[in-house]
Amino acid sequence: MRFSFLKYFIVACLFCSFFRCKNQEKEKAKTSAEKIERTEKSYHEKYLEEIAAIEERDSVSTSGMLKIEGGEYLMGGNSQQARRDEFPQHLETIETIWVDETEVTNAEFQKFVKETGYVTTAERSFEIKGESFPPGAMVFDAENPQVWWKFKEGANWKHPQGPESNIKGKEDHPVVQVSWYDAMAYAKWAGKRLPTEAEFEYLARGGKENQIYHWGNKFEEATEFVNFHQGDFPSVNEVKDNFEKSSPVKSFRPNAFGLYEISGNVWEWVLDTYYPNAYSKLEQRTDGYFREYFNEEQQKVIRGGSFLCSESYCTGYRNAARMSSTPESGLEHLGFRCVKDVE
Repeated sequence: MRFSFLKYFIVACLFCSFFRCKNQEKEKAKTSAEKIERTEKSYHEKYLEEIAAIEERDSVSTSGMLKIEGGEYLMGGNSQQARRDEFPQHLETIETIWVDETEVTNAEFQKFVKETGYVTTAERSFEIKGESFPPGAMVFDAENPQVWWKFKEGANWKHPQGPESNIKGKEDHPVVQVSWYDAMAYAKWAGKRLPTEAEFEYLARGGKENQIYHWGNKFEEATEFVNFHQGDFPSVNEVKDNFEKSSPVKSFRPNAFGLYEISGNVWEWVLDTYYPNAYSKLEQRTDGYFREYFNEEQQKVIRGGSFLCSESYCTGYRNAARMSSTPESGLEHLGFRCVKDVE
């Protein structure tokens, strides 16, 4: 009896040991799979690595830039048109920086591409949830009231409205159909960077923090200062500012800091990740918190408004106005300008 029990006990132990080993192997395999999954780099991380590998130009010039003295100002909504994400108003302190007088032009971006061989996001195929898409970008369609924006194959910075369009004769227009990654890549090559959101609003206000627009508070004067949409948006554009879409840089009078088209013409990428409640989260902000944090659900801030903004619909050219877009997006009314820290 004792022998039989012992035999049974040994067999049972071996049986349990076998399954324990199997379970351990499963757990190991699961853990290994999780490690592989965690170490697989995200789309965002891969792009940032590619950008980091871009070599700066031999000499970083401040030609075409203005040195803007820093200071303290009240950031946030200050008009009846202000949206919830522009509050609460709060004090921001800005350091002295160099700023591009204008938005980066087609000619400047072409030089960057020629020297580096960089390929923009709109010129690359991509995948969303297992479905592959050809190279292309978003183009505005005013004739479709249901879907104003549509993906157009072949649209990119050289062909802003699609393969049938081009930028010949528009070398001095702001480059568009460039993603946040493309703007970051250009800035790295140029030895500059994108402005933060707080810097952009400071620059737009031009030292006049209580004004709604960079030129003052009278919307009636807008056509003298900004390229925007006049008329019944989006079907009727009265073109009182002489431009249906983008205009050459320096087409309108500069703001008080001497910056051209800091409002209107095209939206401009800034460095920060977009939070609808960003201004109420300031106590959580540490160095880089808003600037570098990223996940697939979040977007990057765009500022300044564009030729598609109207007083009745968007008013993106207000000093405090803020919107956002996904960092890989290319749009025909979205470009950027750069800043450079004072050394």
